[in-house]
Amino acid sequence: MFVALFESAGRPVLQPLDTEGFPTGERREVDARQLGPVVAEIERENPRWVWDDTTRWYWRLLSARVRVERCVDLRLSHAILRGSELTAGSRLATAERNSWDAAAPDSVTVAEDALFDLSEPSDDETEDALAEFALQREAIAGSADPARLSLLLAAESAGALVAAEMLYAGLPWRADLHDGLLTELLGARPAPGERPAKLAELLDTLRALLDSPELNPDSPPDLLKALGRAGLMVRSTRSYELKKVEHPAIPVLLEYKKLARLLSANGWHWLDTNVRDGRFHPEYVPGGVVTGRWASKGGGGALQLPKQVRGAVVADPGWKLVVADASQLEPRILAAMAGDQGMAEAGAAGDLYAGIVASGAVATRDQAKVAMLGAMYGATTGESGRLMPALKRAYPRAIGLVETAARAGERGEIVSTRLGRSSPRPGAEWRESQSDAYGEGATDADASRARGQARGWGRFTRNFVVQGTAAEWALCWMANLRKSLTDLSGDRWLTDTAHLVFFMHDEVVVHCPAELAPRVEAAIRQAAVDAGRLLFGAMPVTFPLTVAVVDDYGKAK
Repeated sequence: MFVALFESAGRPVLQPLDTEGFPTGERREVDARQLGPVVAEIERENPRWVWDDTTRWYWRLLSARVRVERCVDLRLSHAILRGSELTAGSRLATAERNSWDAAAPDSVTVAEDALFDLSEPSDDETEDALAEFALQREAIAGSADPARLSLLLAAESAGALVAAEMLYAGLPWRADLHDGLLTELLGARPAPGERPAKLAELLDTLRALLDSPELNPDSPPDLLKALGRAGLMVRSTRSYELKKVEHPAIPVLLEYKKLARLLSANGWHWLDTNVRDGRFHPEYVPGGVVTGRWASKGGGGALQLPKQVRGAVVADPGWKLVVADASQLEPRILAAMAGDQGMAEAGAAGDLYAGIVASGAVATRDQAKVAMLGAMYGATTGESGRLMPALKRAYPRAIGLVETAARAGERGEIVSTRLGRSSPRPGAEWRESQSDAYGEGATDADASRARGQARGWGRFTRNFVVQGTAAEWALCWMANLRKSLTDLSGDRWLTDTAHLVFFMHDEVVVHCPAELAPRVEAAIRQAAVDAGRLLFGAMPVTFPLTVAVVDDYGKAK
Protein backbone atom coordinates (compact mmCIF):
# COMPACT_ATOMS: atom_id res chain seq x y z
CA MET A 1 0.00 0.00 0.00
CA PHE A 2 1.42 3.35 -1.09
CA VAL A 3 0.12 6.70 0.10
CA ALA A 4 1.44 9.87 -1.51
CA LEU A 5 1.78 12.94 0.69
CA PHE A 6 2.18 16.22 -1.13
CA GLU A 7 1.04 19.81 -0.97
CA SER A 8 -1.49 21.59 -3.11
CA ALA A 9 -2.44 25.24 -2.66
CA GLY A 10 -0.63 25.25 0.65
CA ARG A 11 -2.50 22.28 2.14
CA PRO A 12 -1.32 18.68 2.64
CA VAL A 13 -2.98 16.16 0.36
CA LEU A 14 -3.05 12.36 0.72
CA GLN A 15 -3.48 10.09 -2.31
CA PRO A 16 -3.57 6.27 -2.21
CA LEU A 17 -1.56 4.66 -5.03
CA ASP A 18 -1.28 1.21 -6.54
CA THR A 19 1.97 -0.69 -7.02
CA GLU A 20 2.52 0.91 -10.43
CA GLY A 21 2.15 4.40 -9.00
CA PHE A 22 -1.34 5.18 -10.28
CA PRO A 23 -3.98 6.78 -8.03
CA THR A 24 -6.59 4.59 -6.38
CA GLY A 25 -9.48 6.08 -4.49
CA GLU A 26 -10.02 9.74 -3.77
CA ARG A 27 -7.55 12.37 -2.70
CA ARG A 28 -7.91 13.62 0.82
CA GLU A 29 -7.08 17.20 1.69
CA VAL A 30 -5.95 17.65 5.29
CA ASP A 31 -5.72 20.66 7.55
CA ALA A 32 -2.00 21.17 8.26
CA ARG A 33 -2.68 21.13 12.00
CA GLN A 34 -4.29 17.70 11.70
CA LEU A 35 -1.61 16.14 9.53
CA GLY A 36 0.08 14.31 12.42
CA PRO A 37 -3.04 12.56 13.76
CA VAL A 38 -4.22 11.66 10.24
CA VAL A 39 -0.85 10.14 9.30
CA ALA A 40 -0.70 8.29 12.64
CA GLU A 41 -4.10 6.75 11.88
CA ILE A 42 -3.09 5.61 8.39
CA GLU A 43 0.29 4.37 9.68
CA ARG A 44 -1.55 1.57 11.52
CA GLU A 45 -2.19 0.05 8.06
CA ASN A 46 1.58 -0.17 7.42
CA PRO A 47 1.71 1.95 4.25
CA ARG A 48 4.78 3.08 2.38
CA TRP A 49 4.62 6.88 2.27
CA VAL A 50 5.58 8.59 -0.98
CA TRP A 51 6.84 12.16 -0.77
CA ASP A 52 9.19 14.46 -2.59
CA ASP A 53 11.74 14.90 0.19
CA THR A 54 11.99 13.36 3.65
CA THR A 55 13.60 16.45 5.12
CA ARG A 56 10.53 18.43 4.09
CA TRP A 57 7.81 16.15 5.47
CA TYR A 58 9.15 13.99 8.23
CA TRP A 59 10.08 16.91 10.48
CA ARG A 60 6.42 17.92 10.60
CA LEU A 61 5.43 14.44 11.68
CA LEU A 62 8.18 14.10 14.28
CA SER A 63 7.29 17.47 15.76
CA ALA A 64 3.75 16.09 16.13
CA ARG A 65 5.25 12.96 17.78
CA VAL A 66 4.41 10.74 14.83
CA ARG A 67 6.83 8.23 13.32
CA VAL A 68 6.50 6.29 10.08
CA GLU A 69 8.01 2.92 9.32
CA ARG A 70 8.60 3.21 5.57
CA CYS A 71 8.75 5.81 2.85
CA VAL A 72 9.79 6.46 -0.73
CA ASP A 73 11.96 9.57 -0.99
CA LEU A 74 11.36 10.59 -4.58
CA ARG A 75 14.28 12.97 -4.82
CA LEU A 76 16.83 10.45 -3.55
CA SER A 77 15.31 7.69 -5.68
CA HIS A 78 15.32 9.87 -8.79
CA ALA A 79 19.06 10.53 -8.45
CA ILE A 80 19.78 6.81 -8.32
CA LEU A 81 17.46 5.84 -11.18
CA ARG A 82 18.64 8.71 -13.37
CA GLY A 83 22.24 7.51 -13.19
CA SER A 84 22.01 3.74 -12.84
CA GLU A 85 23.14 1.58 -15.73
CA LEU A 86 20.31 -0.80 -14.78
CA THR A 87 17.74 1.81 -15.87
CA ALA A 88 19.73 3.52 -18.62
CA GLY A 89 17.04 2.99 -21.27
CA SER A 90 14.07 4.07 -19.16
CA ARG A 91 11.97 7.14 -19.88
CA LEU A 92 13.10 8.61 -16.58
CA ALA A 93 16.79 8.24 -17.40
CA THR A 94 16.52 9.52 -20.97
CA ALA A 95 14.27 12.51 -20.28
CA GLU A 96 15.53 16.08 -20.29
CA ARG A 97 16.81 17.32 -16.95
CA ASN A 98 14.06 18.80 -14.79
CA SER A 99 13.39 20.00 -11.26
CA TRP A 100 13.84 16.49 -9.87
CA ASP A 101 17.49 16.70 -10.90
CA ALA A 102 18.05 19.89 -8.93
CA ALA A 103 19.82 19.82 -5.61
CA ALA A 104 17.61 19.06 -2.64
CA PRO A 105 16.14 22.12 -0.92
CA ASP A 106 17.78 23.43 2.21
CA SER A 107 17.14 20.90 4.91
CA VAL A 108 15.78 21.41 8.36
CA THR A 109 17.65 23.44 10.95
CA VAL A 110 17.13 23.46 14.68
CA ALA A 111 15.66 26.75 15.82
CA GLU A 112 15.37 28.50 19.17
CA ASP A 113 11.64 29.17 19.03
CA ALA A 114 10.45 26.05 17.25
CA LEU A 115 11.54 22.48 16.96
CA PHE A 116 12.23 22.81 13.26
CA ASP A 117 11.93 25.61 10.77
CA LEU A 118 12.25 25.68 7.00
CA SER A 119 11.01 27.73 4.13
CA GLU A 120 7.52 27.11 2.83
CA PRO A 121 7.35 25.06 -0.37
CA SER A 122 6.15 26.82 -3.49
CA ASP A 123 2.67 26.09 -4.83
CA ASP A 124 4.07 24.10 -7.75
CA GLU A 125 6.62 22.12 -5.73
CA THR A 126 4.57 18.94 -6.20
CA GLU A 127 4.49 19.62 -9.92
CA ASP A 128 4.21 16.08 -10.72
CA ALA A 129 5.11 14.07 -7.64
CA LEU A 130 2.56 11.47 -8.72
CA ALA A 131 3.85 11.40 -12.31
CA GLU A 132 7.42 11.15 -11.02
CA PHE A 133 6.52 8.18 -8.81
CA ALA A 134 4.83 6.42 -11.75
CA LEU A 135 7.95 6.99 -13.86
CA GLN A 136 10.13 5.56 -11.10
CA ARG A 137 7.97 2.46 -10.76
CA GLU A 138 8.11 2.00 -14.53
CA ALA A 139 11.91 2.37 -14.54
CA ILE A 140 12.32 -0.21 -11.76
CA ALA A 141 9.97 -2.72 -13.39
CA GLY A 142 11.77 -2.42 -16.72
CA SER A 143 15.28 -2.47 -15.27
CA ALA A 144 17.88 -5.17 -15.69
CA ASP A 145 17.47 -6.20 -12.04
CA PRO A 146 14.33 -4.88 -10.28
CA ALA A 147 15.10 -6.71 -7.02
CA ARG A 148 18.52 -5.09 -6.59
CA LEU A 149 17.22 -1.62 -7.36
CA SER A 150 14.17 -2.00 -5.14
CA LEU A 151 16.39 -2.93 -2.19
CA LEU A 152 18.68 0.02 -2.88
CA LEU A 153 15.82 2.53 -3.06
CA ALA A 154 14.20 1.13 0.07
CA ALA A 155 17.51 1.35 1.95
CA GLU A 156 18.19 4.88 0.69
CA SER A 157 14.75 6.06 1.79
CA ALA A 158 15.06 4.30 5.15
CA GLY A 159 18.36 6.09 5.61
CA ALA A 160 16.58 9.41 5.10
CA LEU A 161 14.17 8.51 7.91
CA VAL A 162 17.09 7.59 10.17
CA ALA A 163 18.86 10.88 9.40
CA ALA A 164 15.72 12.88 10.20
CA GLU A 165 15.22 11.05 13.48
CA MET A 166 18.83 11.60 14.55
CA LEU A 167 18.48 15.30 13.77
CA TYR A 168 15.28 15.41 15.82
CA ALA A 169 16.59 13.43 18.80
CA GLY A 170 20.10 14.86 18.97
CA LEU A 171 23.28 13.44 20.44
CA PRO A 172 23.51 14.01 24.23
CA TRP A 173 26.21 16.60 24.81
CA ARG A 174 27.58 18.14 27.99
CA ALA A 175 28.60 21.73 27.22
CA ASP A 176 30.41 22.05 30.57
CA LEU A 177 32.57 19.00 29.85
CA HIS A 178 33.30 20.24 26.33
CA ASP A 179 34.43 23.57 27.76
CA GLY A 180 36.62 21.72 30.27
CA LEU A 181 38.23 19.60 27.55
CA LEU A 182 38.99 22.70 25.48
CA THR A 183 40.41 24.50 28.50
CA GLU A 184 42.65 21.53 29.31
CA LEU A 185 43.96 21.30 25.76
CA LEU A 186 44.04 24.95 24.72
CA GLY A 187 43.92 27.04 27.87
CA ALA A 188 41.13 29.29 29.10
CA ARG A 189 38.65 30.65 26.58
CA PRO A 190 40.30 33.71 25.01
CA ALA A 191 38.82 37.10 24.26
CA PRO A 192 37.44 37.50 20.72
CA GLY A 193 40.24 37.78 18.15
CA GLU A 194 42.90 36.32 20.46
CA ARG A 195 44.49 32.88 20.48
CA PRO A 196 44.13 30.57 23.50
CA ALA A 197 47.19 30.46 25.77
CA LYS A 198 48.47 27.09 24.50
CA LEU A 199 48.35 28.18 20.85
CA ALA A 200 49.98 31.51 21.72
CA GLU A 201 52.78 29.69 23.53
CA LEU A 202 53.35 27.31 20.61
CA LEU A 203 53.32 30.24 18.20
CA ASP A 204 56.01 32.07 20.16
CA THR A 205 58.19 28.95 20.15
CA LEU A 206 57.59 28.36 16.45
CA ARG A 207 58.46 31.94 15.51
CA ALA A 208 61.71 31.68 17.48
CA LEU A 209 62.71 28.32 15.95
CA LEU A 210 62.04 29.58 12.42
CA ASP A 211 63.45 33.06 13.14
CA SER A 212 60.23 34.54 11.78
CA PRO A 213 58.78 37.00 14.33
CA GLU A 214 55.77 37.93 12.17
CA LEU A 215 54.86 34.37 11.15
CA ASN A 216 51.16 33.56 10.82
CA PRO A 217 51.05 29.73 10.79
CA ASP A 218 47.37 29.81 9.87
CA SER A 219 48.35 31.19 6.43
CA PRO A 220 49.81 28.41 4.21
CA PRO A 221 51.67 30.88 1.91
CA ASP A 222 53.17 32.68 4.92
CA LEU A 223 54.14 29.38 6.52
CA LEU A 224 55.72 28.04 3.32
CA LYS A 225 57.84 31.18 3.02
CA ALA A 226 59.01 30.92 6.64
CA LEU A 227 59.91 27.26 6.20
CA GLY A 228 61.78 28.07 3.00
CA ARG A 229 63.77 30.84 4.70
CA ALA A 230 64.74 28.26 7.34
CA GLY A 231 66.03 25.96 4.61
CA LEU A 232 63.08 23.55 4.74
CA MET A 233 61.91 23.01 1.19
CA VAL A 234 58.45 21.47 1.41
CA ARG A 235 55.81 21.43 -1.29
CA SER A 236 52.82 21.95 1.02
CA THR A 237 51.93 22.54 4.66
CA ARG A 238 49.97 19.31 4.98
CA SER A 239 50.90 17.28 8.03
CA TYR A 240 51.93 14.18 6.09
CA GLU A 241 54.38 16.30 4.09
CA LEU A 242 55.79 18.04 7.17
CA LYS A 243 56.37 14.73 8.96
CA LYS A 244 59.00 13.87 6.35
CA VAL A 245 61.15 16.81 7.51
CA GLU A 246 63.60 16.73 10.41
CA HIS A 247 63.85 20.07 12.21
CA PRO A 248 63.12 21.22 15.79
CA ALA A 249 60.28 23.42 14.52
CA ILE A 250 58.32 20.59 12.90
CA PRO A 251 56.96 18.87 16.09
CA VAL A 252 55.92 22.30 17.39
CA LEU A 253 54.23 23.14 14.10
CA LEU A 254 52.38 19.82 13.98
CA GLU A 255 51.11 20.32 17.52
CA TYR A 256 50.01 23.85 16.65
CA LYS A 257 48.16 22.62 13.56
CA LYS A 258 46.39 19.88 15.53
CA LEU A 259 45.18 22.25 18.24
CA ALA A 260 44.32 25.01 15.76
CA ARG A 261 42.19 22.52 13.86
CA LEU A 262 40.39 21.57 17.06
CA LEU A 263 39.74 25.22 17.88
CA SER A 264 38.45 25.94 14.39
CA ALA A 265 36.30 22.84 13.93
CA ASN A 266 35.03 22.10 17.45
CA GLY A 267 36.09 24.98 19.65
CA TRP A 268 33.99 27.37 21.72
CA HIS A 269 32.28 28.89 18.67
CA TRP A 270 31.19 25.40 17.58
CA LEU A 271 29.90 24.71 21.07
CA ASP A 272 27.91 27.95 21.21
CA THR A 273 26.46 27.38 17.75
CA ASN A 274 25.67 23.67 17.71
CA VAL A 275 24.75 22.52 21.23
CA ARG A 276 21.34 23.44 22.61
CA ASP A 277 19.55 22.05 25.64
CA GLY A 278 22.16 19.35 26.10
CA ARG A 279 21.99 18.02 22.55
CA PHE A 280 24.00 18.27 19.34
CA HIS A 281 21.65 17.77 16.40
CA PRO A 282 23.71 16.25 13.55
CA GLU A 283 22.47 17.35 10.15
CA TYR A 284 23.20 14.62 7.63
CA VAL A 285 22.76 14.61 3.86
CA PRO A 286 21.89 11.04 2.80
CA GLY A 287 23.43 10.22 -0.56
CA GLY A 288 25.41 13.45 -0.35
CA VAL A 289 28.54 11.82 -1.81
CA VAL A 290 28.52 10.39 -5.31
CA THR A 291 29.27 6.88 -3.97
CA GLY A 292 26.15 6.99 -1.80
CA ARG A 293 28.00 7.84 1.39
CA TRP A 294 26.41 10.46 3.58
CA ALA A 295 27.65 14.02 3.87
CA SER A 296 26.82 16.60 6.52
CA LYS A 297 25.49 20.14 6.40
CA GLY A 298 26.12 23.28 8.37
CA GLY A 299 28.98 23.93 10.74
CA GLY A 300 28.31 20.92 12.93
CA GLY A 301 30.53 18.54 10.99
CA ALA A 302 28.51 15.49 11.98
CA LEU A 303 30.91 13.14 10.19
CA GLN A 304 34.05 14.61 11.76
CA LEU A 305 33.80 14.58 15.55
CA PRO A 306 37.42 14.32 16.78
CA LYS A 307 38.40 12.10 19.66
CA GLN A 308 39.47 15.11 21.75
CA VAL A 309 35.83 16.17 22.31
CA ARG A 310 34.02 12.83 22.40
CA GLY A 311 34.27 12.82 26.19
CA ALA A 312 31.57 15.52 26.14
CA VAL A 313 29.10 13.05 24.62
CA VAL A 314 27.60 11.66 27.83
CA ALA A 315 24.53 9.48 28.25
CA ASP A 316 21.63 10.82 30.31
CA PRO A 317 21.37 9.60 33.92
CA GLY A 318 20.22 5.98 33.91
CA TRP A 319 21.03 5.63 30.21
CA LYS A 320 23.95 4.23 28.19
CA LEU A 321 25.57 4.79 24.85
CA VAL A 322 25.99 1.64 22.78
CA VAL A 323 28.75 2.34 20.25
CA ALA A 324 29.43 -0.11 17.42
CA ASP A 325 31.73 -0.01 14.42
CA ALA A 326 32.27 -2.50 11.65
CA SER A 327 35.80 -3.82 11.48
CA GLN A 328 37.66 -3.60 8.15
CA LEU A 329 34.38 -3.05 6.34
CA GLU A 330 35.58 -2.17 2.84
CA PRO A 331 37.93 -5.15 2.27
CA ARG A 332 35.21 -7.48 3.54
CA ILE A 333 32.76 -5.86 1.15
CA LEU A 334 35.26 -6.45 -1.67
CA ALA A 335 35.58 -10.13 -0.75
CA ALA A 336 31.80 -10.55 -0.73
CA MET A 337 31.26 -8.65 -4.01
CA ALA A 338 33.90 -10.71 -5.79
CA GLY A 339 32.82 -14.01 -4.25
CA ASP A 340 36.45 -14.54 -3.25
CA GLN A 341 36.31 -17.57 -0.98
CA GLY A 342 39.96 -17.26 0.04
CA MET A 343 39.59 -13.69 1.24
CA ALA A 344 36.34 -14.57 2.99
CA GLU A 345 38.16 -17.32 4.88
CA ALA A 346 40.98 -14.91 5.76
CA GLY A 347 38.49 -12.68 7.55
CA ALA A 348 36.45 -15.42 9.18
CA ALA A 349 38.47 -15.45 12.41
CA GLY A 350 38.02 -11.72 13.00
CA ASP A 351 41.12 -9.82 11.86
CA LEU A 352 41.16 -9.91 8.07
CA TYR A 353 44.71 -8.58 7.82
CA ALA A 354 46.01 -11.21 10.22
CA GLY A 355 44.18 -13.81 8.13
CA ILE A 356 45.92 -12.56 4.99
CA VAL A 357 49.27 -13.03 6.75
CA ALA A 358 48.26 -16.51 7.91
CA SER A 359 47.45 -17.43 4.32
CA GLY A 360 51.05 -16.73 3.35
CA ALA A 361 50.20 -13.93 0.94
CA VAL A 362 52.37 -11.37 2.77
CA ALA A 363 54.70 -11.45 5.75
CA THR A 364 53.25 -8.90 8.18
CA ARG A 365 49.93 -7.37 9.17
CA ASP A 366 51.15 -3.91 8.15
CA GLN A 367 51.98 -5.25 4.70
CA ALA A 368 48.52 -6.80 4.42
CA LYS A 369 46.87 -3.49 5.27
CA VAL A 370 49.06 -1.48 2.89
CA ALA A 371 48.45 -3.95 0.07
CA MET A 372 44.68 -4.02 0.56
CA LEU A 373 44.41 -0.25 0.73
CA GLY A 374 46.52 -0.03 -2.41
CA ALA A 375 44.20 -2.45 -4.18
CA MET A 376 41.06 -0.52 -3.22
CA TYR A 377 42.41 3.00 -3.69
CA GLY A 378 44.78 2.50 -6.58
CA ALA A 379 48.07 3.10 -4.79
CA THR A 380 50.08 0.81 -7.04
CA THR A 381 53.53 2.32 -6.53
CA GLY A 382 55.95 2.01 -3.63
CA GLU A 383 55.31 -0.65 -1.00
CA SER A 384 51.71 -1.34 -2.07
CA GLY A 385 52.81 -1.78 -5.69
CA ARG A 386 55.52 -4.21 -4.65
CA LEU A 387 53.04 -6.30 -2.67
CA MET A 388 50.27 -6.28 -5.27
CA PRO A 389 51.41 -9.33 -7.31
CA ALA A 390 51.41 -11.53 -4.20
CA LEU A 391 47.97 -10.27 -3.19
CA LYS A 392 46.63 -10.89 -6.68
CA ARG A 393 47.92 -14.46 -6.68
CA ALA A 394 46.31 -15.14 -3.30
CA TYR A 395 42.98 -13.45 -4.04
CA PRO A 396 42.53 -13.27 -7.81
CA ARG A 397 38.78 -12.69 -7.80
CA ALA A 398 38.86 -9.79 -5.34
CA ILE A 399 41.81 -8.03 -6.95
CA GLY A 400 40.40 -8.79 -10.39
CA LEU A 401 37.16 -7.02 -9.51
CA VAL A 402 38.80 -3.71 -8.60
CA GLU A 403 41.25 -3.98 -11.50
CA THR A 404 38.34 -4.47 -13.91
CA ALA A 405 36.59 -1.44 -12.41
CA ALA A 406 39.77 0.61 -12.80
CA ARG A 407 40.19 -0.36 -16.45
CA ALA A 408 36.54 0.57 -17.13
CA GLY A 409 37.12 3.97 -15.58
CA GLU A 410 40.25 4.52 -17.65
CA ARG A 411 38.11 3.96 -20.76
CA GLY A 412 35.54 6.48 -19.52
CA GLU A 413 32.92 3.83 -18.77
CA ILE A 414 30.66 3.65 -15.73
CA VAL A 415 30.73 1.05 -12.98
CA SER A 416 28.08 0.06 -10.45
CA THR A 417 27.75 -1.01 -6.85
CA ARG A 418 26.25 -4.26 -5.69
CA LEU A 419 22.71 -2.87 -5.69
CA GLY A 420 22.99 -0.73 -8.81
CA ARG A 421 24.16 2.78 -7.96
CA SER A 422 26.33 3.79 -10.92
CA SER A 423 29.28 6.11 -11.16
CA PRO A 424 29.04 9.29 -13.24
CA ARG A 425 30.88 9.48 -16.52
CA PRO A 426 33.90 11.76 -16.69
CA GLY A 427 33.21 15.29 -17.89
CA ALA A 428 33.57 16.82 -21.33
CA GLU A 429 37.04 18.20 -20.59
CA TRP A 430 38.27 14.70 -19.68
CA ARG A 431 36.82 13.19 -22.85
CA GLU A 432 38.23 15.97 -25.01
CA SER A 433 41.66 15.51 -23.47
CA GLN A 434 41.56 11.77 -24.17
CA SER A 435 40.51 12.36 -27.75
CA ASP A 436 43.08 15.05 -28.43
CA ALA A 437 45.93 12.96 -27.03
CA TYR A 438 45.78 10.55 -29.91
CA GLY A 439 44.65 12.84 -32.70
CA GLU A 440 46.60 14.49 -35.44
CA GLY A 441 49.20 16.87 -34.05
CA ALA A 442 49.14 15.37 -30.55
CA THR A 443 52.37 15.65 -28.62
CA ASP A 444 54.02 13.33 -26.13
CA ALA A 445 52.95 15.77 -23.42
CA ASP A 446 49.33 15.47 -24.55
CA ALA A 447 49.51 11.68 -24.38
CA SER A 448 51.20 11.73 -20.99
CA ARG A 449 48.58 14.10 -19.58
CA ALA A 450 45.75 11.96 -20.98
CA ARG A 451 47.21 8.78 -19.49
CA GLY A 452 47.47 10.48 -16.11
CA GLN A 453 43.86 11.64 -16.28
CA ALA A 454 42.72 8.17 -17.34
CA ARG A 455 44.55 6.56 -14.44
CA GLY A 456 43.06 9.12 -12.08
CA TRP A 457 39.52 8.29 -13.20
CA GLY A 458 40.37 4.62 -12.96
CA ARG A 459 41.34 5.11 -9.32
CA PHE A 460 37.94 6.71 -8.77
CA THR A 461 35.96 3.85 -10.33
CA ARG A 462 38.17 1.26 -8.60
CA ASN A 463 37.12 2.62 -5.23
CA PHE A 464 33.58 3.56 -6.25
CA VAL A 465 32.37 -0.02 -6.43
CA VAL A 466 33.77 -0.86 -2.99
CA GLN A 467 32.97 2.35 -1.11
CA GLY A 468 29.51 2.54 -2.69
CA THR A 469 28.65 -1.03 -1.77
CA ALA A 470 29.95 -0.45 1.76
CA ALA A 471 27.57 2.51 1.96
CA GLU A 472 24.73 0.23 0.89
CA TRP A 473 25.65 -2.28 3.60
CA ALA A 474 25.65 0.54 6.17
CA LEU A 475 22.20 1.69 5.02
CA CYS A 476 20.82 -1.83 5.37
CA TRP A 477 22.51 -2.14 8.77
CA MET A 478 20.85 1.04 10.03
CA ALA A 479 17.48 0.22 8.48
CA ASN A 480 17.46 -3.22 10.14
CA LEU A 481 18.60 -1.73 13.43
CA ARG A 482 15.99 1.03 13.31
CA LYS A 483 13.25 -1.58 12.92
CA SER A 484 14.62 -3.67 15.80
CA LEU A 485 14.80 -0.63 18.08
CA THR A 486 11.22 0.23 17.16
CA ASP A 487 10.15 -3.29 18.10
CA LEU A 488 11.95 -2.89 21.44
CA SER A 489 10.23 0.41 22.17
CA GLY A 490 6.64 -0.79 22.22
CA ASP A 491 4.41 2.28 22.41
CA ARG A 492 7.07 4.58 23.83
CA TRP A 493 8.07 7.70 21.91
CA LEU A 494 11.34 7.81 19.98
CA THR A 495 13.37 9.73 22.57
CA ASP A 496 11.88 7.87 25.56
CA THR A 497 13.54 4.59 24.63
CA ALA A 498 16.46 3.21 22.62
CA HIS A 499 17.15 5.29 19.50
CA LEU A 500 19.93 6.01 17.04
CA VAL A 501 21.73 9.28 17.72
CA PHE A 502 24.88 9.20 15.59
CA PHE A 503 26.33 7.61 12.46
CA MET A 504 29.74 7.89 10.82
CA HIS A 505 30.28 5.69 7.72
CA ASP A 506 30.78 2.37 9.54
CA GLU A 507 29.91 3.34 13.11
CA VAL A 508 26.62 3.86 14.94
CA VAL A 509 25.73 5.15 18.38
CA VAL A 510 22.49 4.24 20.16
CA HIS A 511 21.25 6.06 23.27
CA CYS A 512 19.21 3.76 25.45
CA PRO A 513 18.01 3.10 29.01
CA ALA A 514 20.69 1.11 30.81
CA GLU A 515 18.47 -1.95 31.25
CA LEU A 516 18.02 -2.20 27.47
CA ALA A 517 21.74 -2.06 26.63
CA PRO A 518 22.24 -5.86 26.31
CA ARG A 519 19.24 -6.16 23.99
CA VAL A 520 20.39 -3.17 21.97
CA GLU A 521 23.85 -4.70 21.54
CA ALA A 522 22.27 -7.94 20.34
CA ALA A 523 20.08 -6.00 17.91
CA ILE A 524 23.08 -4.13 16.51
CA ARG A 525 24.97 -7.36 15.91
CA GLN A 526 22.00 -9.10 14.33
CA ALA A 527 21.33 -6.11 12.08
CA ALA A 528 24.88 -6.41 10.71
CA VAL A 529 24.38 -10.10 9.96
CA ASP A 530 21.06 -9.36 8.25
CA ALA A 531 22.64 -6.57 6.17
CA GLY A 532 25.25 -9.00 4.87
CA ARG A 533 22.59 -11.52 3.90
CA LEU A 534 20.47 -8.89 2.18
CA LEU A 535 23.35 -7.84 -0.04
CA PHE A 536 25.28 -11.04 -0.55
CA GLY A 537 22.99 -13.97 0.22
CA ALA A 538 24.80 -17.03 1.47
CA MET A 539 28.31 -15.76 0.69
CA PRO A 540 30.26 -16.64 3.87
CA VAL A 541 31.73 -13.21 4.56
CA THR A 542 31.50 -12.07 8.16
CA PHE A 543 31.06 -8.45 9.21
CA PRO A 544 32.32 -8.42 12.80
CA LEU A 545 31.59 -5.48 15.05
CA THR A 546 33.38 -3.86 17.93
CA VAL A 547 30.68 -2.91 20.43
CA ALA A 548 31.10 -0.90 23.63
CA VAL A 549 28.47 0.01 26.22
CA VAL A 550 29.70 3.23 27.83
CA ASP A 551 28.64 6.31 29.74
CA ASP A 552 30.54 8.63 27.41
CA TYR A 553 31.59 8.33 23.79
CA GLY A 554 35.23 9.00 24.61
CA LYS A 555 35.48 5.65 26.41
CA ALA A 556 34.21 3.61 23.47
CA LYS A 557 37.68 2.93 22.02
